[in-house]
Amino acid sequence: MSFTTSFTVDRTPQQVFDAFTDVRRWWSEEIEHAGDEFEYHYEEVHRCRMRVTESVPGRKVTWLVLENHFDFTGDKTEWVGTTITFEIGEKDGKTEARFTHHGLVPEYECFDVCHKAWTFYVGTSLRDLITTGEGQPNRRNVLPAELAR
Repeated sequence: MSFTTSFTVDRTPQQVFDAFTDVRRWWSEEIEHAGDEFEYHYEEVHRCRMRVTESVPGRKVTWLVLENHFDFTGDKTEWVGTTITFEIGEKDGKTEARFTHHGLVPEYECFDVCHKAWTFYVGTSLRDLITTGEGQPNRRNVLPAELAR
């Protein structure tokens, strides 16, 4: 079992792909890129390093989690070695975006927090970026209001 969320939008597959790959505009403004890898961090609460292992414009992106640290879990290896896929398809004349974090399972200490975070970042922030041109990423050391509660 893995965490999956999806939505449909009235945009082209390429527009959805372009928004997803612009992670600074829907996840965090503090993402640092270096080639096929990028690093995410929010204060000392969460840090991770991802590698883009597959990128098919307008169709699919896959990330491999190389490193991860949560300050709120006992198991510091949660997420390490898991993969995240973002697949784009057609559904009922619209573009479907499907996000799956393979290996993010209910047994993980972070599952509830991660489920809430991915639901917001993908289902709200990314969707807003696609449909309005403005996402709701973390600003410098500030979480979006929905996650700060």
